[in-house]
Amino acid sequence: MSPNPTKPLETSIAGDNEERIKRFLATASHDLQSPLRHIAMYAELLLDDLEETLDGEQLQSLKMIMEKAQAAQRLTKALMSLAGGAPQVTPEEVDLTALTEKIWMELIEETGALEATLAKRGLPSIRTDPALFGLVLRQLMSNALTYRSSSPPHVAMTAEQEGANWFIRISDNGIGIDPAYRERIFEPFWKLPKAGAVPGAGLGLTTAQELLKALGGSIGLEHADESGSRFLIRLPAG
Repeated sequence: MSPNPTKPLETSIAGDNEERIKRFLATASHDLQSPLRHIAMYAELLLDDLEETLDGEQLQSLKMIMEKAQAAQRLTKALMSLAGGAPQVTPEEVDLTALTEKIWMELIEETGALEATLAKRGLPSIRTDPALFGLVLRQLMSNALTYRSSSPPHVAMTAEQEGANWFIRISDNGIGIDPAYRERIFEPFWKLPKAGAVPGAGLGLTTAQELLKALGGSIGLEHADESGSRFLIRLPAG
């Protein structure tokens, strides 16, 4: 029996899930701040001490470590503010093509999916928070590489402006999503009930949805079948 008889059970469960995800984001982001800060600090110290003695590849690797740690610090701070209900959004002009290619190359390096391909068409420069929107793109492209079919992964991304909004479509040729789960995939901690499903917290799409809300946008599953899935992102054009 619900502790509040006047409150629908589904509403109560949704509220509980929202609180759980906020606690999860706040705790995880807070716990990551200290190690990330130390990684960035020690990488900077090594750069100062060893810059003259390192060859080009070693120097680039050390700079990459520092930049990645600093970027992760910014992202965890953004997630902490999101969990606190007051997300810090820092909009700037973002080259969507460059951002997409950067994230794609990072994912290919991380997953080793060298046969995966990316197609882009009509990607504009948009005004948004690159760190937060980058997390959204990373989640969708990562899903495409993770929930793959027997064919080499292929991701296609297009964008078009309609009135005051940009509509960005990201499609893949993965295992697809049953239309019955169209809305459930955005629920906190819910995972696709498929045999051999990839383990995870079930928070990826939920977090993407919350980040887009903070950016004034939204996300939905526009199409899905056995040939793959297509997500539709809406972002303000202004």
